[in-house]
Amino acid sequence: MCGIVAVSATRNVVDIIIHGLQTLEYRGYDSAGIAIICGDEIAIRKQAGKLSKLKQELLANPVTGNVGIGHTRWATHGEPTSANAHPHDSNNAIAVVHNGIIENYRPLREKLIAAGYEFKSETDTETLVHLVHHYQAQGNSFSAASHRAIGELEGAYAVAITCMSDPDRIIAARKGSPLVVGLGEGENYVASDVQALINETNQFYYLEEGDVVEITQTSCDIYDQDGNAVERELKTVNLSSDALTKDGYAHYMLKEIHEQPTAVANTIADRLYNDKISKYFIDKDTAAILEQVENIHIIACGTSYHAGLVARYWLEAITEIPTQVEIASEYRYRKPVVPKNTLFLTISQSGETADSLAALRYAKGAGYLSTFAVCNVANSSLDRETDVCFLTHAGPEIGVASTKALTTQLSVLALITLKLAELKNVDEKIRKNLAKQLRTLPGIINQSLLLNDQIKVIAKRIVKRDNALFLGRGVHYPIALEGALKLKEISYIHAEGYPAGELKHGPLALVDEKMPVIAVCPNDALLEKLESNIEEVRARGGELYAFVDHKSQHGLKDRVDHLIEMEASGTFTSPIVFNVPLQLLSYHVAVLRGTDVDQPRNLAKSVTVE
Repeated sequence: MCGIVAVSATRNVVDIIIHGLQTLEYRGYDSAGIAIICGDEIAIRKQAGKLSKLKQELLANPVTGNVGIGHTRWATHGEPTSANAHPHDSNNAIAVVHNGIIENYRPLREKLIAAGYEFKSETDTETLVHLVHHYQAQGNSFSAASHRAIGELEGAYAVAITCMSDPDRIIAARKGSPLVVGLGEGENYVASDVQALINETNQFYYLEEGDVVEITQTSCDIYDQDGNAVERELKTVNLSSDALTKDGYAHYMLKEIHEQPTAVANTIADRLYNDKISKYFIDKDTAAILEQVENIHIIACGTSYHAGLVARYWLEAITEIPTQVEIASEYRYRKPVVPKNTLFLTISQSGETADSLAALRYAKGAGYLSTFAVCNVANSSLDRETDVCFLTHAGPEIGVASTKALTTQLSVLALITLKLAELKNVDEKIRKNLAKQLRTLPGIINQSLLLNDQIKVIAKRIVKRDNALFLGRGVHYPIALEGALKLKEISYIHAEGYPAGELKHGPLALVDEKMPVIAVCPNDALLEKLESNIEEVRARGGELYAFVDHKSQHGLKDRVDHLIEMEASGTFTSPIVFNVPLQLLSYHVAVLRGTDVDQPRNLAKSVTVE
């Protein structure tokens, strides 16, 4: 959440910053602003609302300069108003932008008020800018004052600071919130994400926890949390700016739904060969770790948590390895029991999810056999800090509601399951059948996208409702959870996912003619049980929508209001396939309701604070 772009150059930086902020809109925000060193002042322009309002402000009151910082804010302390928008300044001598939360801002604020500083906002961020000014007023250089102030902060943050007395220099720091440094010719940059700068450079440093960086047009100096000058590895990032466009689709989400066949193909490429796991999937050291695994703990948030729930069914049914799945924000605040030879596995699209990273850092000292991760972003904090990271190769995901991230996460988790099955000497015929299902998955997903027009029809009915129930059983129960999450995320319709067998334990009380019930009906051993649960809904007048594998001998044709028949491949990969039409359903309902599909209210793409 939130986005930072900062530039020190020999040309006007306003357009660079604004374009960078545009590419970070996917992260979620409710105000935007910039601060530019402009002659004898720091010119600040900021507005509540979307970036378009800031652009209008810049047209009415233009500003130019060679050094500046910009920000898209997602409100935490203080409402999303222009006064609370970043940047914040202190006596027009220092300006700062900040992602995250300064947990000790109250005592710092009281100290600064006692020193005579007046606060103009409700934010924790304004504390930092006055603190830097306070230390500079005591005779410290901009650099020394900034390092001292940053050293007093508690919490998670990424900051960028600029100063009138040292107008070419930008100082930035990170702790618990991502920040990258881009190198150019005669100019240097800082941003929350490489995507913000990909039009300017492909050369990046990824700052580590506690790092502070100072950039000018011609220099870049990085210091660790102890103040020591350090070298970080310079990375070349091969990311096309075309990947960040809608490419003719109405929304990023729709584009990303349709990218799933390619994303899965890219994810499994070179990892499967001849219907078995390729030798290139893992190295010998990783295989040696997996051979020792007796238990698995999977930790994640949101959609990634649902991926973990599916993986639990796979791992226990196929490899007989006991597996627990837990929400990261709960796991990190209790004392979990770690049995001998337990593998810790965390899942995150961005690799910067605060709760998942905190769980990983806890796990490092909790006695786990090893820490593994599944992630979509190379060089993210999760990728760098875990022992072994499996990248999903989904490409950039801009829409806040995860689609291809989940599909590719499940593809990687399926690969891990197959590798463990091999190491556990599961029957080779079984393994080959499962691998074949995975190999043919991109084509099956592509077929499911052909259901789009049918799904549009049922979306017109569901859009009129205020609630919805999603039902699934076994490995498809997490898919029901995910379907409900997507609908509520982007359409704002209240939706809940339930294991169908739980209906009579409470949720059945909600069912009437105004309650749409969406059932995931795969061709598996639980189909008859699910049909019985559907009868319970039908008897109470519920409006039934069933997504059914056409290969199954189901008896639902005359028993549900709307039947969507589909090719769901085998029982191993069918959760991945069933997920796709549910994504399309949520998308079309949201479009009909006129909501902001790509940037739903109150949500952020990358949750980098608790």
